[in-house]
Amino acid sequence: MVTRAEPGSQPRLPLSRERVLRAAIKVADASGIESLTMRRLAEELGAEAMSLYYYVASKEDLLDGIADAVVAEINDAVSAIDVPSAGPSWKTAVRQRVLSAREVLLRHRWAPRVLETRTRTSLAVLLYYDGLLRLMRDGGFSYDLIHHALHALGSRALGFSQEMFDPSGGASDEQTAAALDGMAGQIPHLVGMLMEVAHDDPSSTLGWCDDQTEFEFGLDLILDGLDTMRTTA
Repeated sequence: MVTRAEPGSQPRLPLSRERVLRAAIKVADASGIESLTMRRLAEELGAEAMSLYYYVASKEDLLDGIADAVVAEINDAVSAIDVPSAGPSWKTAVRQRVLSAREVLLRHRWAPRVLETRTRTSLAVLLYYDGLLRLMRDGGFSYDLIHHALHALGSRALGFSQEMFDPSGGASDEQTAAALDGMAGQIPHLVGMLMEVAHDDPSSTLGWCDDQTEFEFGLDLILDGLDTMRTTA
């Protein structure tokens, strides 16, 4: 199927599922996942919206597709890592793998939210985790301990952390500060922490508080604990 071209313009490339997914990622990267509609995607491709359903059966199929594409990008990135993983080197290898995955997600900031809402586990995700397990097996972990480790890591294993809550609720910084100040008598310690701690590096953030420093702090805490268990189990 070929998309329509305006009179006098160059013929457009034929549509394909891969091209539709690439265009969807481009739209989401530029304007956020909320802006990704079939109509907006059709405009990006210069096609009729109904013609896209030949390549993606539904909006959920589209989201499944772009989630898989991002994880495939992660797999390409981590496959290029060539570091030792035997014995105590496992921790460095796993850390580099996770942070490389995070670098990909920072290019597609919408992806964690989409990944969290998928109802099926794709082959791309399974391949990522299989590679992670290989590194931990190289380090001497039993499958039982790896199973516990994956629960402890949660989404961190894939490069992002799930936030407990967003205190702003979408409000501006000024509105949030005023609201917190008004609740100081009821929840003094939580308000004290939130008023004191501020993250000023939005380029490293995948959630309201998920900046690089906090992400690495949590990751290292878990990996250090697992390394102790590895050597004492």
